Amino acid sequence: MRLMGRGEAHRWAFKAHFRRRAFGWKSQPAVQRVKQAVGEIKKIARKDPLLAADGAVSLFERLSPALEHVDGSSGAIGTAVNSAIAELVPLVAIAPVDARTREAWLERCWKAHAADQMPYIEALADYWGDLCASKEVASVWADRLLGATRMALRSDRRRRGYFHGTTACLSALYRSERYAEIVELLESEAIWPYKRWAVKALAAMGRTSEAVEYAESCRGPWTPDSDVDALCEEILISSGRVEQAYERYGARPHRAGTYLATFREVARRYPHKAAGDILADLVRTTPGEEGKWFAAARAAGLYGEALALASRTPCDPRTLTRAARDLAERQPAFAVAAGLLALHWLVEGYGYDIMGGDVWAAYSSTVRAAEKAGVIDETRERIRSLVAGESPGGSVRQILGKDLDL
Repeated sequence: MRLMGRGEAHRWAFKAHFRRRAFGWKSQPAVQRVKQAVGEIKKIARKDPLLAADGAVSLFERLSPALEHVDGSSGAIGTAVNSAIAELVPLVAIAPVDARTREAWLERCWKAHAADQMPYIEALADYWGDLCASKEVASVWADRLLGATRMALRSDRRRRGYFHGTTACLSALYRSERYAEIVELLESEAIWPYKRWAVKALAAMGRTSEAVEYAESCRGPWTPDSDVDALCEEILISSGRVEQAYERYGARPHRAGTYLATFREVARRYPHKAAGDILADLVRTTPGEEGKWFAAARAAGLYGEALALASRTPCDPRTLTRAARDLAERQPAFAVAAGLLALHWLVEGYGYDIMGGDVWAAYSSTVRAAEKAGVIDETRERIRSLVAGESPGGSVRQILGKDLDL
């Protein structure tokens, strides 16, 4: 077979690293190797998509055996593997390959998934319909898996059991557009990872409101609210009900690593919404943490709102100092106010692992901005008053006292 001959001629570097039990308990070396393997395969994909797809399948086969002894408690290796699957499945799905080779790839993936005891490649089942690449192939696989899936999902708990291919079956049914069968299969009690396929099926049939109501009814202690929110939002946006999506879910499923990142994600998804409205809605979701939205307001050019937020509840003094430093030329009045707030919160004892250099940075940045704004005397007097009000023995007074004649 032409593909196999070409695959044998190519030496994949990652294969030497992904042997059975190749890694010890530390996750970082394994994470790095997974990322390198993905990079190698994607590089080949630019020149030879068929070879890259076959390489992706080879990696799927090798992941679990190689990672068997890795400590996954931190979640790092699981995240790396899930990311690898998400990046490589599309390469397999779009590869222009004959039916015989496609079926061989699916059989190899199925065998690897069945042997995945840890499990590391469990998420591969979520993409089974994509791997099939056509409605016809997906329908064949759905029929193949349907009997065991029905048994696993039967209403009688005493007779039901676990089947590793349940999600693959649901994914294949979805790809083959057999939506009604998905809904029927999941009429009995089932866990959310399965139920979400019924939500998607209802939406695909144009029953948008019913899909959202069904998802909402699945909320509970074992159902991630963030996943329900994100799925409902996606369904509403896809059906053109954007405003309803924003009102019900816009500020909820996009929690990122920082408040600024969260704001940017919501703004990206709803470009028609004014930045000020998005910010105000997000602030309402975190009562008592208004100051933490300062950086988001500043990034949006909402300078007045930024200062108001940082005045209400504590804001990281370093964040305020950077604002004072960076905007001294373009927004000197704002920079002065931000610098004064940085000193205010330092005097109040806020800030993580604050050093003398942080105090001096806040002070000097505020003074420089005041010089640009032409308010140096007033600003120095306000700083002096702030520092003089610090509790006895305070570090800010000890650091700046001499310069402020305190």
